[in-house]
Amino acid sequence: MASLKLPTQIKPNHPFTSQTLTKQGSERPNRVGFRVFASTEPDLTVQVNGLTLPNPFVIGSGPPGTNYTVMKRAFDEGWGAVIAKTVSLDASKVINVTPRYARLKAGANGSSKGQIIGWQNIELISDRPLETMLKELKQLKEEYPDRILIASIMEEYDKAAWEELIDRVVQTGIDAIEINFSCPHGMPERRMGAAVGQDCVLLEEVCGWINAKSTVPVWAKMTPNITDITQPTRVALNAGCEGVSAINTIMSVMGINLTTLRPEPCVEGYSTPGGYSAKAVHPIALAKVMNIAKMMKSEFSKEHSISAIGGVETGGDAAEFILLGANTVQVCTGVMMHGYGLVNKLCSELKDFMKMHNFTTIEDFRGASLEYFTTHMDLVKRQKEAIQQRKAIRKGLQSDKDWTGDGFVKETESMVSN
Repeated sequence: MASLKLPTQIKPNHPFTSQTLTKQGSERPNRVGFRVFASTEPDLTVQVNGLTLPNPFVIGSGPPGTNYTVMKRAFDEGWGAVIAKTVSLDASKVINVTPRYARLKAGANGSSKGQIIGWQNIELISDRPLETMLKELKQLKEEYPDRILIASIMEEYDKAAWEELIDRVVQTGIDAIEINFSCPHGMPERRMGAAVGQDCVLLEEVCGWINAKSTVPVWAKMTPNITDITQPTRVALNAGCEGVSAINTIMSVMGINLTTLRPEPCVEGYSTPGGYSAKAVHPIALAKVMNIAKMMKSEFSKEHSISAIGGVETGGDAAEFILLGANTVQVCTGVMMHGYGLVNKLCSELKDFMKMHNFTTIEDFRGASLEYFTTHMDLVKRQKEAIQQRKAIRKGLQSDKDWTGDGFVKETESMVSN
């Protein structure tokens, strides 16, 4: 079984380690393929980079983590962790527009009927003052000291600015930092978001600044808007990040209104390309996570982590990511469509999956499907060998001397063609 299981990996001098960081136990034997009849309920507890989560479901950075009220609601509903909406030092530069969302439904373009399968946003990072967000993060950690709260941060290409922002968010008591290297729209001229994540030279330098300063685990949030996502992932991990989150939204144009001839979402008659999410991106996200996991398995130690993102609305969606090696699974658009109570459905369905296969913990099946991905050339070879084996079985006996008395009927049937 391909495994990316993590021993404890923490940054030194974190002032809240006694509350948030837990040592991981010894290696668990591979259970895939064995019938394990557990008498207890499956355990969804996850340990990642020294953090203990009650379940692998994490509120992804965005509107569901935009203020104290909604983040508190997420903890009360039972989410394993919350990642706050991305903040920067100067919120006054962040100006959002409305409308800023557009939906794609299964059916005719623009139809009001049908299931929502795609979601586009042109929303920027938090437009709330940093001081306000920091105060609310601190309040949440005081009220929920045993829950995992992660800050998402993004800054311009300025070492001093990154260091100041890290200092200020860590002082609130947050448990980890996710670095937004992947927002596909807004402020690229300031060398922020995907402008960094798509430039490996820039990414290496900025990750170096961040990891030299941070005293808590750092996850780099990767952009899918790049030819090979393993390249920036490799750079981020080599530069000291404990983990990566993938994928952020995919650059897209949601559609054109065929009545008005204007793009959606339409702001005063105009629009701009934005980030695509929801169910339709799930297969793309699976492929990206698979590529990251295979690279990490071959090049890095097990201490590094993956937080998977992309179209998760069911426990089965989450199980697929975990089977590819993800430690945690983030949900953002799903919460916007279904509400914070979605976590109860996700946990229940994931437990049902685990019961079906007699898994008792997440580690029992994490990465179990990764080994079944190979090259097309290898698929051709495997199929050729399988066909030859099937032909050999159907051909039956090679010589009269091979007949036996006990297996005579079966041996006769092995040479019948219909």
